[in-house]
Amino acid sequence: MDLFHEIYRPLLFQTIQVNSPYCYRCHLGKEYPSCKITCLKEVEGAIRKNKNEIAALVIEPLVQGAAGMLNQPEGFLKELRRICTKHNILMIADEVATGFGRTGRMFACEHEGIVPDIMCVAKGITGGYLPLAATLTTQGVYDAFLAEYKEFKIFFHGHTYTGNPLACAAAIANLEIFEKEETLKNLQPKISALEEELTKFHKLVHVGDIRQKGFMVGIEMVKDTKRKAPYPVDKRMGHKVILEARKRGAILRPLGNVIVLMPPLSIKEAELKKLLKITYESIKTLTE
Repeated sequence: MDLFHEIYRPLLFQTIQVNSPYCYRCHLGKEYPSCKITCLKEVEGAIRKNKNEIAALVIEPLVQGAAGMLNQPEGFLKELRRICTKHNILMIADEVATGFGRTGRMFACEHEGIVPDIMCVAKGITGGYLPLAATLTTQGVYDAFLAEYKEFKIFFHGHTYTGNPLACAAAIANLEIFEKEETLKNLQPKISALEEELTKFHKLVHVGDIRQKGFMVGIEMVKDTKRKAPYPVDKRMGHKVILEARKRGAILRPLGNVIVLMPPLSIKEAELKKLLKITYESIKTLTE
């Protein structure tokens, strides 16, 4: 989005961008297989056209968060892995938002049984207590930088707070909790409860689409559901809804006219229902 990047354009290197699946607004409607095929053709077409210039494909697996919590159709990620392997380019999975249980598995890539060449993780690695990020690679990528020091083949990178011991200790403690308390197993009933509560939102006349994967939810509000017509930008409907929710005791985040729900994995079912009730009432009050 130019709103994010235009001011920094002179500092950035050029990249090739392709559309992420947005099946709700795809010209093919909600016919997921067709939407998936169209997007995959665009990806492979771009790779073929620029095959001598592309080193890697970067993807936020299963859910593209900041774009409006866009869910990728089933099998899309697996096909991307196949395409990357076929054309001998690296697949980089950005699991900063989707990793550490957020989609119901430890990592989103697990849902489709794929292994990226590079995985970027952060956020949930410490349970949110301290900032920490890590870059994970396959043995093959690691070995590509492995050599005697005198060859200067090492990937020379680092900054002042790399490997911060306090943040790393928080991450280790968090991972121990995942194992000791069986976080992923205990999360499944809450994911089901969330899915059930979200069905009620279809009754709201200005809710056009509800996108969920595990504990990642996007509720897209529209002015007209039949035409999928969005609210005018100056209405700031998403912002108004979260202000209403704040009055009722919940702090939410909008992405334009999409209300985002990403509850903590430790939330109790009663608290989850309260969160959904507040969200429902806030949308209903502001849009009817």
